[in-house]
Amino acid sequence: MKKALAGMRVLDLTQVLAGPYCTMCLADMGADVIKIEKYPNGDDTRALGPFINEESYVYMMVNRNKRSIRLNLKEEEGKEILYNLVRHADVFIENFRPGVAAKLGIDYDTLAKLNKELIYCSISGYGQTGPYKDKGGYDIMAQGLSGIMSFTGDKGGRPVKTGIALHDIAAGNTAVQSILTAYIHRLTGGSGQYIDLSLVDSGLAWTVWEAASYFGKGEVPTPNGTAHRLATPYQGFKTKDGYILVGAANQKLWMKFCSEVVEKEEWITDSRFCTNDDRIANISILEEEIEKILVNQSSTYWLDLLEKANIPSGPIYSYDQTLNDPHINERDMIIEYDHPKAGKVKTLGFPAKYSKTPGEISRPAPTLGEHTEEVLKELGLNLDYSRLLTKGVI
Repeated sequence: MKKALAGMRVLDLTQVLAGPYCTMCLADMGADVIKIEKYPNGDDTRALGPFINEESYVYMMVNRNKRSIRLNLKEEEGKEILYNLVRHADVFIENFRPGVAAKLGIDYDTLAKLNKELIYCSISGYGQTGPYKDKGGYDIMAQGLSGIMSFTGDKGGRPVKTGIALHDIAAGNTAVQSILTAYIHRLTGGSGQYIDLSLVDSGLAWTVWEAASYFGKGEVPTPNGTAHRLATPYQGFKTKDGYILVGAANQKLWMKFCSEVVEKEEWITDSRFCTNDDRIANISILEEEIEKILVNQSSTYWLDLLEKANIPSGPIYSYDQTLNDPHINERDMIIEYDHPKAGKVKTLGFPAKYSKTPGEISRPAPTLGEHTEEVLKELGLNLDYSRLLTKGVI
């Protein structure tokens, strides 16, 4: 079965998470991703545990389906090898701090002269322009600058980082979208181009409801715990033995919640709760009144009632519960493959389920430099591999 991106060749000079997540997604769809790892130690995540037979599980999570070569770009011969790879590539992606690629002689202007069809994507903390462009930027700094930390957490609490590397993943997803857009443009008569994206911009672009509140009525978003800032009840509530999520976010569901779940039909005509605006204005009172009732029965009891009333609802899982949930497993969100050093490895599955071009693991995450000779031989270059190894070029 031909994969959706078969024929696309990607040179991946990224490391850690945002860039590797992007190139993993492209590789899952069939692109030939050649991960060019820095000499001598490779991607920084190779040093992060946990380890299985000295292979980093963190590295393996976002580097499946790729080939790895170890290349010393500070050596002219190493740079020449990269130039030869560029001549046969469709996409080049890097996440150096702005200015570093130019110092190495691998910036867009240089590489576009070798391959005018090249799609070149730069991922950085703050972007290639602006007063912060030269600052080092990690996910947590992006969460701070985007304002997301200021409205994450409980009311009155300290700023809280989201539980995942939100801006890294947002940048990775934005890079996938941008590269595919540029690729389609090229396939339909356009040429190669340069893409500049940042962790900050990518995450900030996801704050759509918060921007609506600020632009629409000048409201600065603050932490709401699990509550939604525009609709209620749409949040987590304490029960007798835990917490559940209730999504009675429109008037019809609110009325069903009152009459069929908590048996408080008088709330429907209560002036504090009549409309969604009323409920938002009195959300603290509403939360307290709802929890007074829910704490008297178990989570299962209330979830059964909510399900019978066709009101969106669900549990708040610990991560081990998530990974053992029958629905998650039925959707193949946990898959297993054989790694040459680590053995049987479990990883997360493919979130998009294609009917004709499904994702698959055709290669395990590569060991460091595993495919160096294989990739270089494909270029047809007459190279003295022993000498290059001894010299520290590859």
